[in-house]
Amino acid sequence: MRERTARRPTLLRSIRTRLAVIFFAITFLAVAVVYVIIAPPLTSSLQNEKVNSLREVAGPLIAKKKHFFADLHLEDPTPATTKANAEAFAKSAEQATSSEVTIVDVSLTVTGTAEPSTRVLAFYPSNAPQSAAETFAAPIALAGYPVSHRGSLVRVVVFSQSLGDIGGAVSFVRSRVLLAAGVALAVALLTGVLVARALTVRLLRLEQTAQRVAVGDFEAHFSDSSGDELGRLARALADMQSQLEGLEDARRRFIATASHELRTPIFSLGGFLELIQDEDLDDETRRQFVGQVREQVDRLGKLATQLLDLSRLESGSVELAPAPTDLGVLARAVSAEFVPALAQHDSRLELDAPDAPVRAICDPERVAQLLRILIDNALIHTSAGTGVVVTVAPPNGEGGASLSVRDRGPGIPEEALGRIFEPFYGSDGARGAGLGLAIAHELTVQMGARLDVVSAPGDTTFTLLLARDDA
Repeated sequence: MRERTARRPTLLRSIRTRLAVIFFAITFLAVAVVYVIIAPPLTSSLQNEKVNSLREVAGPLIAKKKHFFADLHLEDPTPATTKANAEAFAKSAEQATSSEVTIVDVSLTVTGTAEPSTRVLAFYPSNAPQSAAETFAAPIALAGYPVSHRGSLVRVVVFSQSLGDIGGAVSFVRSRVLLAAGVALAVALLTGVLVARALTVRLLRLEQTAQRVAVGDFEAHFSDSSGDELGRLARALADMQSQLEGLEDARRRFIATASHELRTPIFSLGGFLELIQDEDLDDETRRQFVGQVREQVDRLGKLATQLLDLSRLESGSVELAPAPTDLGVLARAVSAEFVPALAQHDSRLELDAPDAPVRAICDPERVAQLLRILIDNALIHTSAGTGVVVTVAPPNGEGGASLSVRDRGPGIPEEALGRIFEPFYGSDGARGAGLGLAIAHELTVQMGARLDVVSAPGDTTFTLLLARDDA
């Protein structure tokens, strides 16, 4: 048989590529989200934090130095004294706040107008910006505090700190995030490829084994001992392989045995018919040949009927007709059918049934068929003169009523007990197609009953235990 090969998926459709892309995409999205969430607000957060920190230090300092601003507004302060005092305060405030301090005097008036004018009274350090243009040329944190004297605004103290270092810190953080993102993406891509490769190797191994099993190579084995999903899949496939192998063996045995069982009576019929056509035969011989032909025709008919029954039972197309049945009456009727066969076998059948009716809800026709199979099986597999006992038992604590067939034959070998219900299986090579017990087993399953067998040399008993009738 030509081995089938599956076309490999293209690179873009393979699981390996898909898993690698998924790992990469997830990592990329995670890094992008982190970058979008952290980087843009970071600058604003650091700036606000620096402004708040400046205010927390400068505010209490201004509150403590109110007397100083009062000294600046003595009735007759000299300009030199005022400026010196302001510069001294600016220096001390710069040391306390680590910021540039500017004191602006807004109490002056422009000559000829009533509008106040401003001038920088003091700033520290000396390289501090002295104009608004210089002040706002670079990002800075500002904290301004107005100072009033006798209800009028006279001074403004401005604390400023450069925010240039924040931009550098944010740029450093961004570069590190991008570097980490690049490393994470590379690791994710490599991990995705390696994980996908490990999975696809195992999947390809399972696929190749399945292809071999599909063409009938049952020597192939699904070898994957891991405990994950693929390991469980491999074990399920191994169980399926075992079942397929069993079915294949059964199919081959069925074909071989059925062919043999059909070929033997057909060849016999052909031979007897040729002999019957001989005009020199006497009437007695001709009658013997006709009897042989009839026997072979009966054998073919029985085999065909059994094959049809087994096929219908296995397909589930048999319909049961449960009805109240007296098992004692049924057993007597079936036993009476075997009087000719018992006489030919030189055997005696004993019926052990109570006088009181043993009632059960069952399909009487199917139960009778099953009982016939068990009695016939006992006659086939025992030597002439062996007794057979049919027992009818009422329901007990364990289950419903039961029928059993017991014989004193050689028994069934222990290694064959597990296979006696298989089609065409015969443990002792006795005549017959080996379908009777298989049909009995399928009938038992259909009826929801149980068929047990206990065997030892000199004692074999088949027991049909019917379902309990609780109505």
